[in-house]
Amino acid sequence: MSDRRYWNPKWECAPKSDLRALQLEKLRRSVAWAVAKSPFHRRLYEEAGVGVDDLKTLDDIRRLPFMTREDWMASQAEKPFFGDVLTASREHAIRYHLTSGTSGRQPLRVLDGGKDWQWISECWAYGFWGFGVRPEDTVFFAFSYGSFIGFWGAHYCCEKIGALTIPSGNMTTENRVRQLVEMEATTVCATPTYAIRLALEAEKQGLDLPGSSVNKLIVSGEPAGSIPAMKRLLEEKWGAKCADTAGMTELGTIMMFECAEQPGGAHIIEDHFIEEVLDPETDDPVSYGEMGERVVTSFGRGMIPVIRYRTKDLVVKVPHDHCSCGRTFDIFEGGIQGRVDDMLLIRGTNVYPRAVEAIVREYDEVDEFQIVAWRREDAIDELTVKVEFVAGFTGDRSGTLSTLAADLKRNHEGLRINVEEAAEGSLPRFELKAKRLIDRRNQG
Repeated sequence: MSDRRYWNPKWECAPKSDLRALQLEKLRRSVAWAVAKSPFHRRLYEEAGVGVDDLKTLDDIRRLPFMTREDWMASQAEKPFFGDVLTASREHAIRYHLTSGTSGRQPLRVLDGGKDWQWISECWAYGFWGFGVRPEDTVFFAFSYGSFIGFWGAHYCCEKIGALTIPSGNMTTENRVRQLVEMEATTVCATPTYAIRLALEAEKQGLDLPGSSVNKLIVSGEPAGSIPAMKRLLEEKWGAKCADTAGMTELGTIMMFECAEQPGGAHIIEDHFIEEVLDPETDDPVSYGEMGERVVTSFGRGMIPVIRYRTKDLVVKVPHDHCSCGRTFDIFEGGIQGRVDDMLLIRGTNVYPRAVEAIVREYDEVDEFQIVAWRREDAIDELTVKVEFVAGFTGDRSGTLSTLAADLKRNHEGLRINVEEAAEGSLPRFELKAKRLIDRRNQG
């Protein structure tokens, strides 16, 4: 088997002019397909008064309307279960998935056809091959295999590559750790939070993960995978290189991956996606190195066209030459930096949960944490970070809390952020996406 099976220099190393020409051609085809087959998109484009003939250059993408989660959800509420976004009836679908959702909000329902799923697994193969997964690898998925799309596409990509693929389903954390060691897994896939939990469980059982056969840890689902302190902690606990990836149920698959060179960010799969970075208030494009909202156009999903979808993710795009791997795919520095809708305004200061986590993760003695926004009786907003120390920590707990509070204050324009100790085992643990932010300001 060729070592270049999932390395495609024609596009991964293509000149930018060739990539942009390919994107324009795929964009035109996607818009034509969406207007012809999807009532949702036909209505959207007719109301905007634009169509495929208006796409003369790639810059003309800005003439197209945005697709939003809110409009998509409204469509599904009006016409359960899938709205009028589909280009084919459900009889043509082979997969059904739900977004992870949040409390009090109906998740989106998505369907994929056979060709869609081939494309989904192929995009994952870009990322896994790029990080070094090969047919001789044994890949262990610490993932529940529910209706959340999670690592489903990654599972099938490993089968395409030819690696031995081990699903762990609803196994306990204890049994997962034992099995991945017994089966001599070389690659483990999990959320960053759950990867830490697995490592702590291994230590509890006396298993030597750094001395095991695991040499690659691939994480997804949370911004923490690109936080330097978290990545250092993961690599130390596992004795393996750690790569971040990012995908979305709405978009069907992985859109960015960290290659084996680990450039401090994730390559955008630019022959399958257009990733705009816009000012979330003005909708104007921002320059390289500036933070903005990801607006994504996906080319591979036929049953659900996704064109200029507002993700609400915050990113910083930098040129491809920030990495030495030879790919000409641009990079999202630091992966997903946060979310527009996660930003907290506390006494006039913007606070992003990812920025808080980046500071907390610098403290090895902290096992788990939670961020709580609340409102005092005098209507003043407060932010409290609850931290749970690692089991057996015998150091200066009050001193650590004070130092952490000072670090948080220094990095948030002098904003006082309360730091409190939580009892051991009192904070929730997560297997899928961690939800550490609790906003109580409008409760009661």
